[in-house]
Amino acid sequence: MMRTMIVAALLAAGLPGAPAFALTKDDKMETCKFGADSQKLQGAQRKKFIDRCMSEKDDPRGPGAASAPAPK
Repeated sequence: MMRTMIVAALLAAGLPGAPAFALTKDDKMETCKFGADSQKLQGAQRKKFIDRCMSEKDDPRGPGAASAPAPK
């Protein structure tokens, strides 16, 4: 019983230090290409999709309310 509690405590202490996503740039490119293939995109549309997918700005919702100008 005590051994189980020790193992559980060690796991709980070690998990927050593990990375949530360990994607490399190559992994992300493969994912983006898969998405373009699944949508059957070609030419300029495919390039635009992959460029947007690879960028750090993946949020399709646009800027948040914090960056919106204040009402006058």
